[in-house]
Amino acid sequence: MSKQKFFTEKQQEEIIKSIENAELNTSGEIRLHLEDTCKSDPVKRAIEVFEKLGMHETKLRNGVLFYLSIKDKKIAVIGDKGINDIVPTNFWDDIKNEIINHFKNNQFTDGLCKGIEKAGEKLKIHFPFDSNDTNELSNDISFGD
Repeated sequence: MSKQKFFTEKQQEEIIKSIENAELNTSGEIRLHLEDTCKSDPVKRAIEVFEKLGMHETKLRNGVLFYLSIKDKKIAVIGDKGINDIVPTNFWDDIKNEIINHFKNNQFTDGLCKGIEKAGEKLKIHFPFDSNDTNELSNDISFGD
């Protein structure tokens, strides 16, 4: 199954809604990127995608990328410098582990939505929503090569 067909249109809308809801809690910017395969370490690939998507260009450097390689079953959750400078080293581990636990039960949409919501809640502590906040990055799911 290819990355574009992994989630139905309805499921994609549900994930995008989760991103929108999570961003109501935080000035952080959240994206999901899907690829069919990942030939390297998923964190390294996520960093490449992060830069390619321009996620490092947010004002507060508070972008978050959920990276998923469908066929390889690889996942990474990474944040930008503004986040990583002030949070504990294992900040993303809880989120990633929650997603993986759902994935083990074939609950892919629910797992991503829960992980995205959890990211919004955790980011709220350090990057609360500001009434002047603008949506700096698209909430749409991006697809790789």
